[in-house]
Amino acid sequence: MYTHQSNVITQGKSLAETGKALIMIHGRGATAESILSLADYLPVKDFTLFAPQATNHSWYPYSFMAPVAQNQPALALALEQLDELVKNIKTQGVASENIYLLGFSQGACLTVEFAARHAQKFGGLFIFTGGLIGQTLLDANYQGGFEGTPVLITTGDPDMHVPVKRVEETVKQLESQGALVTKKIYQGRPHTITQEEIELACEIFEQVSSADKR
Repeated sequence: MYTHQSNVITQGKSLAETGKALIMIHGRGATAESILSLADYLPVKDFTLFAPQATNHSWYPYSFMAPVAQNQPALALALEQLDELVKNIKTQGVASENIYLLGFSQGACLTVEFAARHAQKFGGLFIFTGGLIGQTLLDANYQGGFEGTPVLITTGDPDMHVPVKRVEETVKQLESQGALVTKKIYQGRPHTITQEEIELACEIFEQVSSADKR
C-alpha cells in the first residue's frame, strides 16, 4: 500500500513570531532539505518555512501527464498531506494571504494542483517547471477563487517532463480562477531553476511585501 508519512521539516522563527509561511515542495528524487536550500536566495528571512518530505522521494509514481487513476492513491495522499499542512498553519492564526507555496518539477505540479483545487487568496505561488496534473484537465476538479494571488509559472522549451502546452493550459485555468499569472518559457533551458527565475520570484515577494506596508 502506498502511503505518505507526515514528515515536515520546519525552518526559521515560529509562526507566532513571523505570521507568514512559505511551503516548499521538492521534486521527484529530491529531499525537503534540498528545496529548503533555495530559501537562501529568496527574501524570506521573516517567514516560517515548511518543507514536507515525500516517502521514497516521490509524491506519485508516474508522469504528471498520465491518467490521474494511474497515480492513485499516492496523488490523493500527497494532496491530502498538503491540505492538512495548510489547515494546520491556518489554525495557528495565519491567514491564507500570508501563506505562500513553492515547488519545483514534480513538486511544482503537486503545488499547483493543490492550489487550483483549493483556490483562495494566497500570498503567492511559485511553480518552477510544472503544470496541472492529469492526461486531460477536468474543470470540476478546480474550486474556489485566487482573488488576485500572484503566480509565477515557468518551464523550458522543450522540457523533458513538462510540455509548454500543459503550462499554457494551467495558466488559462489559474487565470479563470482569478490568479495574476506571470508565465516564462525559456528556450533550450535544462530542467533546473535559473537565476532569472529566482529574481522573478524575489520581485513577487517584494511586491507583496510592499503592498502589505501601504
